Amino acid sequence: MNLAQFSIDKNRITFMVLATIVLMGLVMYSGLSRDSMPPYTVRVATVVSVFPGASPERVEQLVSDKIEKIVQELPELKEVNSTSRTGLSVVSVILKDEVRQNKMQAVWDRLRRKLNSMQDLPQGVIPNLNDDGIGDVYGIVVGLTSDGYSYAEMKNYADNIKDDLIKLSDAAKVTLGGIQDERVFIEFDNTRLKSYGLSSSKLQQIISTTNILSSGGQINVGDERIILEPTGNFNSIEDIKEMLIPVGTSGSQLVKLGDITTIKKAYIDPPTQIVKIDGKSAVSLHVNLKKGANIIKLGEAVNNIVMQWKEKLPVGLELTRVSSLDNYIDNKISNFISNLLQSIGIVLIVMLIFLGIRTGLVIASLIPIVTIMTLMIMGVIGMGLNQVTLAALIMALGMLVDNAIVVAETIMVKMEQGIDKKKAAVDAFSELWMPLLISTLTTSAAFLAFYMSPTTMGDIVGPIFVVITIALMSSWIIALTVITMFCYLFLKVESKSIKKPGLIDRIINKLKNYYKDLILIALTNKWKVIVGIFIVFFMSLYGFTKVDFVFFPDSDRNMITIDVNLPLGTKIESTKEVVRKIEQYMLDSLKTSENKPLGITDWSSYVGQGPESYDLGYAQDEANSSYAHILVNTSSFNENNIMIKKLDRYTFENFPNADIKVGALSAGGGGTPIEIKVSGSDPDELAKISETIKTKLSKTLGTKNVKDDWGPKR
Repeated sequence: MNLAQFSIDKNRITFMVLATIVLMGLVMYSGLSRDSMPPYTVRVATVVSVFPGASPERVEQLVSDKIEKIVQELPELKEVNSTSRTGLSVVSVILKDEVRQNKMQAVWDRLRRKLNSMQDLPQGVIPNLNDDGIGDVYGIVVGLTSDGYSYAEMKNYADNIKDDLIKLSDAAKVTLGGIQDERVFIEFDNTRLKSYGLSSSKLQQIISTTNILSSGGQINVGDERIILEPTGNFNSIEDIKEMLIPVGTSGSQLVKLGDITTIKKAYIDPPTQIVKIDGKSAVSLHVNLKKGANIIKLGEAVNNIVMQWKEKLPVGLELTRVSSLDNYIDNKISNFISNLLQSIGIVLIVMLIFLGIRTGLVIASLIPIVTIMTLMIMGVIGMGLNQVTLAALIMALGMLVDNAIVVAETIMVKMEQGIDKKKAAVDAFSELWMPLLISTLTTSAAFLAFYMSPTTMGDIVGPIFVVITIALMSSWIIALTVITMFCYLFLKVESKSIKKPGLIDRIINKLKNYYKDLILIALTNKWKVIVGIFIVFFMSLYGFTKVDFVFFPDSDRNMITIDVNLPLGTKIESTKEVVRKIEQYMLDSLKTSENKPLGITDWSSYVGQGPESYDLGYAQDEANSSYAHILVNTSSFNENNIMIKKLDRYTFENFPNADIKVGALSAGGGGTPIEIKVSGSDPDELAKISETIKTKLSKTLGTKNVKDDWGPKR
């Protein structure tokens, strides 16, 4: 069946199908999911175990090593590594790439059962397998800053804001950061307790048995069942102070607890995490997008919540945006629309110059039609817009117009030879459908390796093959049907026998003559040409070695990060002081103002534990008092490198005992690009070898921030 003939003869059906495609494509486009990256499978989990008071060596020997042996029993295991810190063991489990997503939960459940059955761990140590939420990105972060309000008061407002955010249709999870938990502290003097015949353990036992939290049972009264709730639980600090404690050898005497101890309500010290925004105490709210949802729509909804709360918050509390992945994705989509319009304009101008206005409009019409058709098919198969699919669409824009040019040019040549328009279109289809199909499939196959990769990176870049294949196949179909119909309806070409050559025709003929002469010279000197081609080929291979190779470049977000690592065991107060000095430097020297439009606009710092993952290039680690993370927003992406250099120089010169890394976000995921593993049984010998390797690496050109995973030395 000749599709070109069918399109021309049944042009009403063709126009109806075309209108349906355009309408469905526009509707599908508005409903496409929008996120930073395609969905991908994370085959990583962590086993976290708390062993209070134990040194890193004891944690490794008594906890980490035993858990690693259990993990190694998994046949699906690819790699296991552990980090042992004071009182904490973190074992990372990485599964093989062959493990499919629908099989992973069974593997994690099997590992969880193995961990729960461990009998040889120290008393009180319970390994906790964390396999949920790894890889989630909390792209929208809102900060509640305080000027004079306590953390407890801030938390009350933050909880209410969280309730509003979690109700949003596109929000999956909302977590809080920087929360300072309150506790009731009972302080006492051991000598004084002894004079009353008490000890700390006995006092603790009396208090715990008095604060009744268990059920009082139930009674049946006729047809009604009544629940009994016993009194005796504490409702306030005054209740605790008024509690009577038996003292003396016989316990016949009673004294109030508040008379022999000091009772107060305060925050846990030291805190696990301290959050500040622009140097002010803050509580952060991190919003996670639902799978398949629209992050731009979520961002607009979050903005509405922020505006509503700004009107309700009292003076001294302020709600601001900290991280806005939605704005970044929105800009990416806007850039794609701009590229689409530029492509249409460029094709139209070139065609107008060389082929005329009618041919230019016919060929240029292919680009929006194919783009809309591609978006429609993406919506049908459930593929959304993200950085990868947008990049694929932009790549496809430069290729999809070729089919239309070949078809239109072939029809024009036949018409210039005096062939009837309809026969020219039908014959063009018969001649071109197979060569163009092979060309389209060959181009598509060049990206097949991305889709076939079984790794996580294959999940991320695989959509490039899918989108380009959809776009090119759509171009092939539209070029052989709609474009041939447009050529039949709108093109008017005079026969060569009666057509007078114009200025453009004379220029093209001259170029053809020059090209013909060049071909004749090449054929006359064929061996010289072949040798020259080989020389140029080998020169290009040498030149390729001079090109910097980066699989994924740094993200082009207007954002940089600062990771602060002090020697293990450093108090959180000391880490906080280092962060304060860095913040003061940014405030004094780098922050934007009316007279200084370029620089750092705002920042947020997280001391003790990093924030939830706000970008694919960052992953949260376990709490550590010697660690801090600073998220810095700049005025534009072009300022990133300048700010990085200034901050890098300042931190290097002012904090010699700290390992501080200043850098841009990585677009392809976080991590260290090059790692060297040194293993052995003697920690002291390992430390010596590590220092030797670090010294040599630091002298190697291109290296920066060379460190080991034991942290900086005191």
